[in-house]
Amino acid sequence: MALTPAGRVFPTRLHRAARIEDKLHELVARRLRQRGWRPTITAYTGYGAPGWVRVMARVLLARDVPAGGRRPEKVRGWRSFTSIPASDAEVVVEVGGRQQVARTDRGGYVDCVFDGELAPGWGTVRLRTEGAKPVEAPVRIIDPAVTFGVLSDIDDTVMVTALPRPLLAAWNTFVLDEHARAAVPGMAVLYERLATANPGAPVFYLSTGAWNVAPTLTRFLSRHLYPAGPLLLTDWGPTPDRWFRSGQAHKRDTLARLAREFPHVKWLLIGDDGQHDQEIYAEFAARHPDNVAAVAIRRLLPGEAILAGAIPAPAGSSDGEALGPAGKKWLSAPDGAGLWGLLRDAEIVEPPADR
Repeated sequence: MALTPAGRVFPTRLHRAARIEDKLHELVARRLRQRGWRPTITAYTGYGAPGWVRVMARVLLARDVPAGGRRPEKVRGWRSFTSIPASDAEVVVEVGGRQQVARTDRGGYVDCVFDGELAPGWGTVRLRTEGAKPVEAPVRIIDPAVTFGVLSDIDDTVMVTALPRPLLAAWNTFVLDEHARAAVPGMAVLYERLATANPGAPVFYLSTGAWNVAPTLTRFLSRHLYPAGPLLLTDWGPTPDRWFRSGQAHKRDTLARLAREFPHVKWLLIGDDGQHDQEIYAEFAARHPDNVAAVAIRRLLPGEAILAGAIPAPAGSSDGEALGPAGKKWLSAPDGAGLWGLLRDAEIVEPPADR
């Protein structure tokens, strides 16, 4: 029953905002349980390697469904941010026939590394908690022989969200569903070509978005034919030591964690020039040059860049190829087709027909 917390170190005394939030959740949860609400498990896509797997899920309180009824799969916008977590709930996780136990944190999350032997490729783990229906979570097990992977930002890289523009970001997050979001041209084809050209290569999606919208993002990626892969999101609301979690710190910590977990993998880092992707990827390439194959940046249109307050790109990094930190190839183009051509010309990947 060996499990490792997901790298979180909490202060001994919670931030005031976190204490207020916990008290509110406690009061509301008590009322909802009295009205018959029961725990339900939302399982996220996990990942691992032979011998271990990172399992991510959340336990929430939900209205009891009559026999024969179904819970709605889609939850529109703001409703996903009003869920009440089931904190300190015992969750039994079955990995490869072996049962292990974890407890949810103050936000209802399970994010632990479990021992278990699963074959490389796609597999499943089973989760159950008292009062809830058991669920299965997909997990991607990376073969130790794989040396190439894709790590992609989401906002304005695969999905046009206008995230840096506060009003539109709030509208996209709290009101619209995935049908109203647009895919960035050519990016789904690019990712499928990368996966086909590199059999067994994992595709990870890293975002500062909250876990609350993980189901929406998963449906969006599937609908637009992006390769399946784990979402690496963050918490919403107060944290144990501050009002809100730092999105930039989340990205930096996640990249460093992947470098530790998969030291043999060189990542193609894909992002955009509208937020902090260039800065974060440059820092990672400088600190972990052996874990970076190249950096591919989707360049925003001039109007998008102005509204987004884009961070200046490295010198000489207009559309095309340049050298970035640690001598890594730094590619930039406005869409997936342009990036594929640059990656092919730079011999980062080969066309599937040539393999």
